[in-house]
Amino acid sequence: MSSMQRFMVFCLFLLTFTVGTSEFVVIGLLNEIAEGLNQTISSIGIMVTGFAVAFAVGTPIFTSLLSRFPKYPLILSALLVFIAGNVLGACSHSFTILFLSRIVTAIVTGVLIANAMTLASVKVPQEKIGSVISIVFSGFTIAGVLGVPLGTYIGQTSGWRMTFWSIVILGGVLFVISLFALPRDVKGEKGSLKLLVKFIAHPKIILTALIPALSIGATYAVYTYLTPLLEEAVGIPRNYISAVLLMYGVISVVSNLLAGAIAKRESISKLRFVFLIQAVILAALFLTSHLSILALINIGLMSLVMYLAVPALQMYFIQMADRYFPAAKDLASALTPISLNVGIALGSLIGSWTATGMGLIHVTWIGGIIALLASFVTFISYRINRK
Repeated sequence: MSSMQRFMVFCLFLLTFTVGTSEFVVIGLLNEIAEGLNQTISSIGIMVTGFAVAFAVGTPIFTSLLSRFPKYPLILSALLVFIAGNVLGACSHSFTILFLSRIVTAIVTGVLIANAMTLASVKVPQEKIGSVISIVFSGFTIAGVLGVPLGTYIGQTSGWRMTFWSIVILGGVLFVISLFALPRDVKGEKGSLKLLVKFIAHPKIILTALIPALSIGATYAVYTYLTPLLEEAVGIPRNYISAVLLMYGVISVVSNLLAGAIAKRESISKLRFVFLIQAVILAALFLTSHLSILALINIGLMSLVMYLAVPALQMYFIQMADRYFPAAKDLASALTPISLNVGIALGSLIGSWTATGMGLIHVTWIGGIIALLASFVTFISYRINRK
């Protein structure tokens, strides 16, 4: 790749890191925000749900309506809205205003991600698309490993509003870099709500969208309860939990980087085997949980396979859009993060039902079953689309 292409990839990575930190950091500041606004933790927790719903619903709608505009001014404008949303959050003195700021931020985050993925797929050499997408997606992972803990620390030591101001500053730096790093020659494609409905209602699109949702849902059925699993089932002392979670985060970054190596043309046909391996790893934790070393190895492997399929699925969605809906490439780019968010919500919910109704340790093999479903759906989707 040329130096300008590398600069663009770095900019897109910084974009996903910034919006990823903005999305997830609230989870680490629930107590501080609740105390600051005189609300209950459960009330503030609604913002997390609201963000996910706004992202899932608003992203396809606004991406479709805005897809006709050239990417350069569209991304810069969306960044300004993102910055303004976080300024509003930092200045909020009521739950209503803060909630509104999070909804605005969620919608514009979806638009930014969709357009970032479009640039990553059209402005680099064909043979580099998979690795570039994996690098861009790794911004989310590194946000979880570095951005969220740092933002939580800032919020706990200097007040939660300072975390929002820090994101505003990071967004400003990103905006300046984007002025010089983003290409100006990528035109928009005319979109419409009618095209959106046709796209998301297409049976093959629906079937394919289930793949990342089931895969990430399988992991989150377990990951949501990883801390209590480590304490109660594996027997890890509480003061070592943060070290295990850091290990998990670091390995998930490696997962993103390895994903680029397998995201080659037609690699979707191999993903069913990745999900079969994922199923075995998740279910095996049921058996290894009482053996600390084996359990920790098991958890490391769980993190390693977590994102292996994401770049290949992103490329697959774009290929399907080219085949069935050539004007819907931006929507296709948004489909993976939307599906991942839906999968995270459903996986966490299934994990909650399982832990409550059957016992905490049973989330492991339930996650394995969900991964088996991901493998089966991948096989069916690939066979149908080959015809």
